[in-house]
Amino acid sequence: MPGGKPAGVRCVQLAEDFRCMIFGDSRRPAVCGGLKARTEMCSDQKGLPGREFALAYLDQLELATKPD
Repeated sequence: MPGGKPAGVRCVQLAEDFRCMIFGDSRRPAVCGGLKARTEMCSDQKGLPGREFALAYLDQLELATKPD
């Protein structure tokens, strides 16, 4: 996304099935390729199924790292 993606805004390159539409493309931001999934990001935790927990985890990570 030009100028970066604001926290809480869905990436314009995210398809309906939640796959990146520019995966493997040179236009894909380095931050996306640099994020490596870890067990604690994707496992069932806090009463949420893995997928829901992973999305909540990413939301928190995004908010914690957004510029002031």
